[in-house]
Amino acid sequence: MRPSDLALLRTPSAPTLTPDGRLVAVAVGRIDLAANEYRAELWLTPTDGSAPPRRFTSGRRDVRPRFSPDGRWLAFLRAGDDDKPQLHVMATDGGEPRQVCQHQLGVEGLAWSPDSTRIAYVARVPEEGRYGTDKDVGPEKEPPRRITSFQYRLDNVGFTFDRRPHVFVVDALAEGAEPVQLTRGDYDHGHPAWSPDGTSIVFVSARHETRDEDQISDLFVAPAAGGDAVRVTATDLVADRPAYAPDGSTIWFVACEPDLAGRPTVLWSVPADGSGKPERLTDPERFDHDPAFGAGILPLLVDDDAVTTISLDRGAIRLLRFPVDGGEPTELLGGRRTVHDYDAAGGVVAAVVSDHLSAGEVVVVEGTGERTLSDFGAALARNASLRPMEELEATAPDGAGVHGWVIKPAGTGPFPVVLMVHGGPFAHYGWTLFDEAQVYTGAGYAVVMGNPRGSAGYGESHGRAIVGDFGNLDSQDVLALLEAALQDPDLDGDRVGVMGGSYGGFMTSWLVGHTDRFRAAISERACNAFDSFEGSSDIGWSFVPLWNGTDPERVLAQSPLTYADRIRTPMLLIHSEQDWRCPVEQAQRLFVALRQRKVEVELLLFPGEGHELTRSGLPSHRVARFEAVLDWWARHLTPAG
Repeated sequence: MRPSDLALLRTPSAPTLTPDGRLVAVAVGRIDLAANEYRAELWLTPTDGSAPPRRFTSGRRDVRPRFSPDGRWLAFLRAGDDDKPQLHVMATDGGEPRQVCQHQLGVEGLAWSPDSTRIAYVARVPEEGRYGTDKDVGPEKEPPRRITSFQYRLDNVGFTFDRRPHVFVVDALAEGAEPVQLTRGDYDHGHPAWSPDGTSIVFVSARHETRDEDQISDLFVAPAAGGDAVRVTATDLVADRPAYAPDGSTIWFVACEPDLAGRPTVLWSVPADGSGKPERLTDPERFDHDPAFGAGILPLLVDDDAVTTISLDRGAIRLLRFPVDGGEPTELLGGRRTVHDYDAAGGVVAAVVSDHLSAGEVVVVEGTGERTLSDFGAALARNASLRPMEELEATAPDGAGVHGWVIKPAGTGPFPVVLMVHGGPFAHYGWTLFDEAQVYTGAGYAVVMGNPRGSAGYGESHGRAIVGDFGNLDSQDVLALLEAALQDPDLDGDRVGVMGGSYGGFMTSWLVGHTDRFRAAISERACNAFDSFEGSSDIGWSFVPLWNGTDPERVLAQSPLTYADRIRTPMLLIHSEQDWRCPVEQAQRLFVALRQRKVEVELLLFPGEGHELTRSGLPSHRVARFEAVLDWWARHLTPAG
């Protein structure tokens, strides 16, 4: 795979079924390198496989399709030239889409009412005079922001306290209908879901007194016609993704413990009238229903007997039915694959499923049979020699097992090696097509990657093993995985580099400060100094105390910058100028420290980008980053000896 092959990627998402299960619609995203932008259209296909998928819309970027419960209408979000997605509705049998409402900052999500007449959705409401509400006042002329809270901005979004997301309800079938704003106040709101009788809407918000000092969120229920909301959870969890049981008496949701660090997200239920306390259904040592990165809409599909959702499992993401009485779950889709999005209707389950050689296809399950309906990956497969992931097991010095993979180039070695470390840390590498690994393998490098302690998908104890102790067990794990991989004679142990982004950038900077094992390193969007990260990152105020502790000496001891005087390894530092998750000073401080010590170091800065450059940055920037990475490895790993 080459950097330019990004244009061949087709990424399906958000499958939605007609109520009879006969048709499935899906958004298919692609990268237009010539126009330097992302595009997406909706595709439609019969679930019996009688016809191939056909393109159903032709907007610039159409996403998040949802069929109405009666199957007559398809709602979706369409982004125009202003890049602000607006709510649209069109007939299932075709015709022109109609825009339902207009919001200055666009719409973020949607849910049909049970009677197929109304749509609940989320939209940010800007303060007057900001974000284009006054056409004569540009961003540089807006009044200053008075900030009095920890939680006032978010990477890839911007400032948030002056444009809160609120829940609206609109008559989707009446042309020119005015939306009703269901929520108000200085609170964030999200994930609306309708009660079965259509009279109430449950949503997620944080309205407790200490909401600025923690990550706790609650479920609230409000009348769909407008009125006061009632809290139904106990303000002791980080609640999300609510869904009503069919009889309306219970609300199911996912949640994790409020300290967050290494905590899996599991299933809970609560009486819809708020008369009881939430009860947990699934075990955090066995299940985790939040894939963190690359997540889709991930609804909870609730019927009388079970709740259907995903769960992480050693690099795979499975789709499971969890009995409401607490029995063992039934696997709907499993194996060495990743389930991204899903829906169920009419006895059919539809899902977007990827594996190590596929970015995702539409798969349906009916009865005991499974059928793949699409071939969106055909163009990439024809033009690139994608390489398989080979599973790898290693043992850390303390006897702990380490799970990972190696991807080798075609041909015979020995190949130079790149050790990759994922972000998070509570995230994971897994059984899905990873464009970065394929590009590096395509250039002749063997890629080693895995899930050290601190990663998700191996139980709560595994995830929390590094809390307050970054750089110890986790670094031992990744080095053990590397040494296990190097037992293969096709891998050249004398030509090894290390790279990673975010937490993976931290680990890269940490490793080169504690070993001379690597010929070169690439540390991207890294956290290198937790003291300044705590005050400058959008999440630093909570991340550092939760993951690293509050003892200043201990925090300093876990920071790679503390060991800059030990670094001799040539380093390429890649960062985005508008990164608010790991602010650019994290790279600048390490760059200056290494330059002062005459260590070979380069700093590559991307203008206008945030923390998500490698996943959703400007296409031309993603290609330029790939070219810079390959140039660096060619200079430091390819030469013999």
